[in-house]
Amino acid sequence: MTRLKDKVAIVTGAAQGIGLAIAERLASEGAKVALADIQIEAAEQSAAKICATGAKAIAVRLDVSKLEEAIAAADRVEQELGPIDILVNNAGWDVVKPFLETTPELWNKIIAINYLGPLNCCKAVASRMQSRGSGKIVSISSDAARVGSTGEAVYAGCKAGIIGFSKTLARELARYRINVNVVCPGPTETALLKTAMAGREKVLESMARGIPFRRLGQPQDLTGAVAFFASSDSDFVTGQVLSVSGGLTMAG
Repeated sequence: MTRLKDKVAIVTGAAQGIGLAIAERLASEGAKVALADIQIEAAEQSAAKICATGAKAIAVRLDVSKLEEAIAAADRVEQELGPIDILVNNAGWDVVKPFLETTPELWNKIIAINYLGPLNCCKAVASRMQSRGSGKIVSISSDAARVGSTGEAVYAGCKAGIIGFSKTLARELARYRINVNVVCPGPTETALLKTAMAGREKVLESMARGIPFRRLGQPQDLTGAVAFFASSDSDFVTGQVLSVSGGLTMAG
């Protein structure tokens, strides 16, 4: 399948996990992909693996919490790969802990990565898309934003904010033929989840039992939805939120 042939995509948090799976899927469909991550060495290794398949990929260092880095990353991507057609806001981070046990320092870090991060990247990339009159923006939220999640109050709030932000941005950018949509994973087996839930394996088992398909998600489960929103198949779809969570949430 080559429905993204020669499109240029930047995926944040793409060194591993869901971001890497998304980058691999977009590359497999013909896109030239920039793996943007604060873990630059891991991103370089992942980009090399994608290149080994015959696709085009580069690694770009990016701390999404800093607007100047988002602008610099977008500049580099456009210099090396061409005008950015697709932005996937995937980078995220969390610590699972009851809200009353958290601190403002922790809140600020979670907000900087999970909420301000997508804002910074959209600010850096959307103006370029606007000037060309086309583009696809896909942000990875979470089903925690739709139903809440014990121990993830600030994270869930950020992810809910991304949904509201994306719907508004979709309205503002529709006249420029820029589509803005959201994918909401449920609990997904990643290094971040394992770290966040260390010592709480029984909780993970309980979470899996609560999913109609009786399993946690895998990073590859998300990639089809993102590829759809990134492709011309979604040209008349904007401001939408799609849960990919095995039926965990079935919001209307």
